[in-house]
Amino acid sequence: MVTALVLLNVERNKVNDVAGKLAEMEGISEVYSVAGEFDLVAIIRVKENEALAEMVTNHLLKVGGITRSQTLIAFRVYSRHDLEAMFSIGEK
Repeated sequence: MVTALVLLNVERNKVNDVAGKLAEMEGISEVYSVAGEFDLVAIIRVKENEALAEMVTNHLLKVGGITRSQTLIAFRVYSRHDLEAMFSIGEK
């Protein structure tokens, strides 16, 4: 499984529209509206790098209103949920 975070700048009047379109795409698990340098963060989860390249270049970036993107590929995930599950084995 390949996970990527795509940081997006979007035209101001199109943030909600772009977020909705992205959230409907297969392979995009979440879309967050965020404060700061970027407007949206899309979380992509696909089986292989080729699927990620296809998603970003041929689908995601063709959505109108996106002005800039930066893609970050995740190497490993660390989450409280995963850590709690690991340490609670055998506990009742």
